Amino acid sequence: MTPSEIFELQKAHFLAHPNPPIAHRKGRLQALRKALMEREDELKEALWKDFSKSSYEVELTEFLTTLVELDHTLRHLARWMKPQRKPTPIVLIGTKTHVRCLPKGPSLMIAPWNYAVLLTLGPIIHATAAGCPFVIKPSEHTAHAAGVLKRMIEEIYPPEEGAVFLGGADTATELLELPFAHVHFTGSARVGRIVMKAAAQHLASVTLELGGKSPTYIDASADLANAAKGICFGKFSNAGQTCIAPDYLLVHREVAERFKAELTSEIQRAYVPGTGDAELTAIITSDELERQAELIQDARDHGAQVLIGGRADSTSRRVEATLIMDPPVASRVMQEEIFGPILPFLVVDGVEDAIERIQRRPKPLSTYVYAKSDAVMDRFSESIRTGAVCKNTTLLQFVQPFGPFGGEGNSGIGRSHGEAGFRAFSNEQVVLRRRWGSWIMRLVMPPYSQRKSWIGKAFRRFT
Repeated sequence: MTPSEIFELQKAHFLAHPNPPIAHRKGRLQALRKALMEREDELKEALWKDFSKSSYEVELTEFLTTLVELDHTLRHLARWMKPQRKPTPIVLIGTKTHVRCLPKGPSLMIAPWNYAVLLTLGPIIHATAAGCPFVIKPSEHTAHAAGVLKRMIEEIYPPEEGAVFLGGADTATELLELPFAHVHFTGSARVGRIVMKAAAQHLASVTLELGGKSPTYIDASADLANAAKGICFGKFSNAGQTCIAPDYLLVHREVAERFKAELTSEIQRAYVPGTGDAELTAIITSDELERQAELIQDARDHGAQVLIGGRADSTSRRVEATLIMDPPVASRVMQEEIFGPILPFLVVDGVEDAIERIQRRPKPLSTYVYAKSDAVMDRFSESIRTGAVCKNTTLLQFVQPFGPFGGEGNSGIGRSHGEAGFRAFSNEQVVLRRRWGSWIMRLVMPPYSQRKSWIGKAFRRFT
């Protein structure tokens, strides 16, 4: 079936079944969980073929995180679906108000390649929980994983409830021309603008999970060994191809030399050739590999020093874990989202200097702070418009299902995960019932008079 035929099928099905019962929604989610577990080895093999993603990274960053989201949704869905009673102001005495979350309708998701399982299944979990039929387009760059996911999803969902279309930009463009109720996109800000423009033609709501340059500040009070381990994990997992990976470091001058040594040692321990290099995921395409090599060379051309790493292998499509010292603002690594295993190291004079540098840039998706005091973290939280601030850790905000995930402006629009993901695919409907006291409103209804004007003004005292 064509995209337009699937859309019409889902639209008709939704009109006939506009609010699927919780048992149906949970049944689909439970089937999705079972199928995911059954296809674990198949998906691991597919992701290795796509870009040499290690089995351990797939377990940790794809399966564990997806299962946390699935189980959280199954556990809390009944509460999310329950109508919420709202207080009644005095001027509405005699009424009762509830808010219900009802599905928006057929929805479109366009998924990325960097976490092909997690970021394909995540919005499906939210749409299913909300009761929305969906169409999803996995990334063409992870074709093996996309094929497995397509077979898995279409075994669980009939086409009137869920469909998968494979393909590239042409397929995405064709899908975006259809009047879906909601569009969920994960990817770059450049493509996010295209998606939002297309959605606007149908006045569809959007969730845009984008990215940007997430800063990491290391304070003079930080536990430097812990900071090195946390940053090494957060930056080089998936070879840095993570939208919330630390993009650049801002290190307090008092500890810069010590932290440089600590971080270099940690990178060597985890990723030096002959020990941990096989665990460093490949770069997704040859073009992107070339871009990473150009970023490193451009930093050198601008006078920056490559402290460790710096080489790219076209055969394996791997780039070494690379640490670059003091690249100038004009260099590409400080202008572009890196999205690879390259980490700029900048020295700053303290908290205020770091905040000022961050504020000069577009709003980051995440901000990381390594410090002993909560006051240091609070200063960043108050000053930086960012989707998340994490103290003494990296990446874990994505795994926290009780917290909404998303950015602001250039780093994203809308929220997902947990209840926020459920609400992204839901319309909040007010249900107001008049139980008694109809005569009260008649006091101010037409025909109007001076007396009714006086009564209306008296009502103001009770708002």
